[in-house]
Amino acid sequence: MLQSEEVYWSKMEASVILPILKKKLAFLSGGKDRRSGLILTIPLCLEQTNMDELSVTLDYLLSIPSEKCKARGFTVIVDGRKSQWNVVKTVVLMLQNVVPAEVSLVCVVKPDEFWDKKVTHFCFWKEKDRLGFEVILVSANKLTRYIEPCQLTEDFGGSLTYDHMDWLNKRLVFEKFTKESTSLLDELALINNGSDKGSQQEKERSVDLNFLPSVDPETVLQTGHELLSELQQRRFNGSDGGVSWSPMDDELLAQPQVMKLLDSLREQYTRYQEVCRQRSKRTQLEEIQQKVMQVVNWLEGPGSEQLRAQWGIGDSIRASQALQQKHEEIESQHSEWFAVYVELNQQIAALLNAGDEEDLVELKSLQQQLSDVCYRQASQLEFRQNLLQAALEFHGVAQDLSQQLDGLLGMLCVDVAPADGASIQQTLKLLEEKLKSVDVGLQGLREKGQGLLDQISNQASWAYGKDVTIENKENVDHIQGVMEDMQLRKQRCEDMVDVRRLKMLQMVQLFKCEEDAAQAVEWLSELLDALLKTHIRLGDDAQETKVLLEKHRKFVDVAQSTYDYGRQLLQATVVLCQSLRCTSRSSGDTLPRLNRVWKQFTIASEERVHRLEMAIAFHSNAEKILQDCPEEPEAINDEEQFDEIEAVGKSLLDRLTVPVVYPDGTEQYFGSPSDMASTAEHIRDRMKLVSLKRQQLRHPEMMTTES
Repeated sequence: MLQSEEVYWSKMEASVILPILKKKLAFLSGGKDRRSGLILTIPLCLEQTNMDELSVTLDYLLSIPSEKCKARGFTVIVDGRKSQWNVVKTVVLMLQNVVPAEVSLVCVVKPDEFWDKKVTHFCFWKEKDRLGFEVILVSANKLTRYIEPCQLTEDFGGSLTYDHMDWLNKRLVFEKFTKESTSLLDELALINNGSDKGSQQEKERSVDLNFLPSVDPETVLQTGHELLSELQQRRFNGSDGGVSWSPMDDELLAQPQVMKLLDSLREQYTRYQEVCRQRSKRTQLEEIQQKVMQVVNWLEGPGSEQLRAQWGIGDSIRASQALQQKHEEIESQHSEWFAVYVELNQQIAALLNAGDEEDLVELKSLQQQLSDVCYRQASQLEFRQNLLQAALEFHGVAQDLSQQLDGLLGMLCVDVAPADGASIQQTLKLLEEKLKSVDVGLQGLREKGQGLLDQISNQASWAYGKDVTIENKENVDHIQGVMEDMQLRKQRCEDMVDVRRLKMLQMVQLFKCEEDAAQAVEWLSELLDALLKTHIRLGDDAQETKVLLEKHRKFVDVAQSTYDYGRQLLQATVVLCQSLRCTSRSSGDTLPRLNRVWKQFTIASEERVHRLEMAIAFHSNAEKILQDCPEEPEAINDEEQFDEIEAVGKSLLDRLTVPVVYPDGTEQYFGSPSDMASTAEHIRDRMKLVSLKRQQLRHPEMMTTES
């Protein structure tokens, strides 16, 4: 077994005591004291420490360093900050039995609250000769007096990084590698040495019996390289740019031993590979020619016959899929022989690269023959596969287009009975989208068909070893027939869409006319309502009343225009219904409503005109009398004028109390009662002024007295 000058392999294996090592009862952090001795740390905890397990741990850890390292001595740090004094004392005394010769200094880290002096009456310094090493009690913050901070772990205020589980995992990998590599070296040496001795028969028997090692050499080598790379990286790369931590360096995990084992493994494995290569070459030379002929005979025989029997492209998706499935079966059979070709080609290339001059001409000839046959057959398979895929895509597009045309025709065959103009617009939009989709589908069909025709035209007679002109003509006729049929169907649908589009646009116009006519009725109703509720005032004088009368006439003109607009819309609906051969829903409803509202508006408007004209006459005569006009005394003194004004005023007051009566017998008043009362009060006031003027004219002395 290989050993280095400083490191030797421990008889105790970490895997055997793994549960104990995981407890971290003691560890080698990789730090060193000022004498370059290794630091052994024993972290005691609150729980009772198992001394047997601690002893086993110490035995294992102290078996790792080399004798040279042990000769420098150990500094043991006993962390008693979380433990009791009697446990610390037991551990220190145990070191005397475990490693008395290797321990040079024991640092007992005491807690901040020191143990009772009565308990610690035991003085270690007096027992130095008996113990064989010096023991000091020190606080954690004063431990740097004896050990540099960079060599202490973070638990003691140092900067040295240590991961116990990482160390343990690497240790397990190292031990496993050492054990496997040593065993593998013995096996490879036995195989290689057996191939170099004895007769040819003994050589073959020795190689056969030990041909396969119990462990994969590549795996072991890879493990070793990964382990060595990890050791070297952790040794030369520090942690976060700080001091490098190397708990698995050449003194703790035997890096030189790993390197030496890898070198030996590579040497033996190289010899082993050469033995295998020679043996493989002997067997390959005997098998290659036979396998090459098997591949060539099958491809030129049954393989070519299978392709010659396949020439059609199918007339539907299902037929193309069936042909494609059949072709996949043929490809599957060819793939098995192509796999043999790849393997044979690699074997021949390996033999050619070996540099042996024997059989080079024959091997190259076999390789060329095999490659020519396989490439020719693969090209034919690929051409056939591409042709079937193009045919499948063509039939798929044709089927989709046919379904789109069927859907479009179904829409065109169903009579249109929409509820309103919005639904007609939506239906028309859907119809246009379907027609556009059909255009896109037909263009895609033409592209696919032309591509398929191009592929068929490139199919030469050499493709399957026979003349395929007749078969190609059938395929070409089928493709062109499908495209022409789709073109005719699409043209028929376009003609029907044009007719349907015109009809639907007329229906949109019909619904629009009906909606606008109904709106005209609503507008006229609103005008009537405004006339009755807001057109109430009769004016305070003749001039204002004339202005109101002029505004009313303009208001009537607006209503007349609305009524005429509604009548025109209803006449348009009648014409559209005759064109569409349908019954207008507005002819029996909207027209009577329009005429009824217009009649009511006319009656109310005429009543409004009569009242305004009476108010003009009343205010004009009253203003003429109330003004002082000495130039016309006869007119002013005319009693008949006063009587006429009084009669007009009373008639106007009476008319204000009379409602508007519609032809159906319903009644409607102008404004509210308060509005009418205000208007009537103003007329009465004006009549009182006229009456007072009349009395003054009858009795001039009253005017003199008042003056």
